[in-house]
Order: sequence, then structure tokens, then C-alpha cells
Amino acid sequence: MSELSTLARPYAEAVFRLAQDENDLAGWSSRIATLAAIVSDEQLARLNADPAMAADRVADLVIDVAGTSLGERGASFVKVLAENDRLSVLPEISAQFETLKANAEGTIEATISSAQELTQAQIDDLVAGLKAKFNRAVTVQVAVDPELIGGAVIAIGDKVIDGSVKGRLQRMSFALQG
Repeated sequence: MSELSTLARPYAEAVFRLAQDENDLAGWSSRIATLAAIVSDEQLARLNADPAMAADRVADLVIDVAGTSLGERGASFVKVLAENDRLSVLPEISAQFETLKANAEGTIEATISSAQELTQAQIDDLVAGLKAKFNRAVTVQVAVDPELIGGAVIAIGDKVIDGSVKGRLQRMSFALQG
């Protein structure tokens, strides 16, 4: 995973600078997300991995599937990735681009996993607490994970706040074993 992150970083940073120069973070965010979805397709991934398939043909296929919304610079970006055998890294490039975009916009994205469905009031309370803790606007995605038994786990970038019953039980187990 760290190797993938290392491979993606220069491309994510380059396209982020380009998006900033064009004052089009949202547009590039959409383009890269679309490209990441295209290259994640199983059939395209097989074509991309086939050594008999020329990189420029795979790039042309990705560009055709993406359509006109990709634009000239987006098409050039795809060609550069294909020439350097990095099309498969697009999902990680997209994730890193989104992180850079959120930092530039002063926002953070949090994923809240809870054992049960949260009410809007509970979500609002958690968002307010996160906003106060990180001093940034917070966008959240909420998921239900019954394996947590109770409580919630909040993931923000590489930080995890584990307030779940499952997490507490695991910590108690480790403490008793040590």
C-alpha cells in the first residue's frame, strides 16, 4: 500500500497544481474520479495488464470511455500515466488528490461507522465535535457496522478514533494478556 501511495503522490500533486492553476479543483476532482472508476473496471484492468496491449491503445480506450468531459489536458494526463505504466494507480491518485483538495479548501472528510443507525442529531453532534477538534469544516460519510457491537469508529485520514464496544473489548483483552 505504501508503494502505491509513493507511486501516486507525484501525479496527484502535479494534477492538483494544474487544477489550482486552472481554478478548477471540482472539475479535476470529477475527472480523476471518473478515470479511477474506468481503470478499476475488471475488463480494462486486464487489458492494461496485458503486455501485448500497447499503452497508447489502452490510453485511447480510457479517453474514449471518459468522453468529452475529460478535455485535452485530461487526455494528456491519461497518456502520461499510460506511457509510465501508471494507469492502475489512478484510484490512489484520486484519493490523494481529494486529500490535497480538502486541505486546500480547509475541510476534512470523516467516515463514521456505528453499530446502529445514527440519528441526524447524533451525526450533527459528532460533526460539531470534530469541527471543534480539527478547526476545519467536516464532511461525513456514515456507515453501519453491526460487528462494532456498540459505539462508533471515526476515521479521518490516517487518524482513527475508536469508541466502539468491540475496540474496548480488544484493548481490555490486550491489557489482560500483557
